[in-house]
Amino acid sequence: MNIKDSNRFSFRLMDENDADLLFELDQDTEVMKYLTNGKMTTREEINDVYIPRMMSYRNAERGWGIWAIHHKSTNDFLGWVLTRPMHFFNEQRDDTNLELGWRFKRSLWGQGIATEAARHIALQVSQANAEISRVSAIAKPDNKASIKVMQKLGMTFQSEYLHPDPLGPVQVVLYSCGINGLAAHS
Repeated sequence: MNIKDSNRFSFRLMDENDADLLFELDQDTEVMKYLTNGKMTTREEINDVYIPRMMSYRNAERGWGIWAIHHKSTNDFLGWVLTRPMHFFNEQRDDTNLELGWRFKRSLWGQGIATEAARHIALQVSQANAEISRVSAIAKPDNKASIKVMQKLGMTFQSEYLHPDPLGPVQVVLYSCGINGLAAHS
């Protein structure tokens, strides 16, 4: 599937040829603060860990993967939005619950770009996949900016738990809403 352009942004599903963009975004310690405690991702980690990880859940027909966000007027790369089934990497995988994630250049923070892009993508992916009834996101409990995006999307707090992940467990908060709640907040 393709994501239709919005008024300001164009969207493209990333693949193994996007290592340069992934690397570029991960070279800011503030961008990585709540992901790796500020440690920048190496090129080897992008190639050996993150590209294979992304390709394991990338499904162009379903709209799962990492969507590159570009500004339409300048074609500048702004960041990305992730879509995949919630709990993709463990036995609780739930194809009815679309997990959202995002990462944007620090110079763009506070401008509503993550909220706008995540909502736009989630609504189109859910329309293309009738079984999706919920949208969820996780963040570290002290990541107030991401939690604010979740709330602006219409998500509400569900729980705090130790999230199992192949890259290591992490303490997170879970926010979620129904697809109708996401659409109502647009």
